Amino acid sequence: MADESPVLTEQRGAVLVITINRPDARNSMNKAAAEAMGAALDQLDADPNLSVGVLTGAGKGFSAGMDLKGFAAGEFPIAGDRGFGGIAQRSARKPLIAAIEGFALAGGLEIALSCDIIVASKEAKLGIPEVGVGLFAGAGALLRLPRRVGLGQAALLALTGKPVSGEEGHRIGLVDRLVDAGSALDEALALAETIAANAPLALAASKAVLVDGFTKPDAEFWEWQKTFFSEVFGSKDAIEGATAFAEKRRPNWQGA
Repeated sequence: MADESPVLTEQRGAVLVITINRPDARNSMNKAAAEAMGAALDQLDADPNLSVGVLTGAGKGFSAGMDLKGFAAGEFPIAGDRGFGGIAQRSARKPLIAAIEGFALAGGLEIALSCDIIVASKEAKLGIPEVGVGLFAGAGALLRLPRRVGLGQAALLALTGKPVSGEEGHRIGLVDRLVDAGSALDEALALAETIAANAPLALAASKAVLVDGFTKPDAEFWEWQKTFFSEVFGSKDAIEGATAFAEKRRPNWQGA
């Protein structure tokens, strides 16, 4: 019997593969799926043996977003302070890569936008069609899309509700790596392995500065960034990295 858990996890070395597992419902997110997603991200963040997450969908697509049948029945797919889908408001502390095949629509695209890197197939359909059903993209797309693609392209996606292909998404900066159909997960895993070879503390700090430092004025940014210096530059891994470089060997990261 197929695993009926709404979200599956599989550890592959230092990489955690997280799969939205509701293919019969186009991997739409209900309350149980959101809570399971939050638990998967908790697992990724808490396990010192994990460095990177890869998020994908079972079956023919990534995710169609919110389960509208559940919504109509009064259910909203929020998980604590992680928000919609268990990810949109507070994503993983560690790097996270979205691997998109088929479609990532509405809240599904917002889940992908909650990741740091988006890999998508050329034929994938990406969009936020909420205006067509009387809603708006309230799970982060209107915050994150302008940062990725600019205000005009974000407005086209949000106000027309029309999806774009993976190829068009790559052209406008929505998709970071474009691949042939069926190759998104393999490409995401290859990227994850490259990322996972780096120092865990440095990865977490780099992500935090990229995500949280983006909107800070220059005068605030430099003082704020100092909070990461003692943790990273004073770590055992920093000494190990410099020593390994000098000795021309691979570093042995401790995450400390």
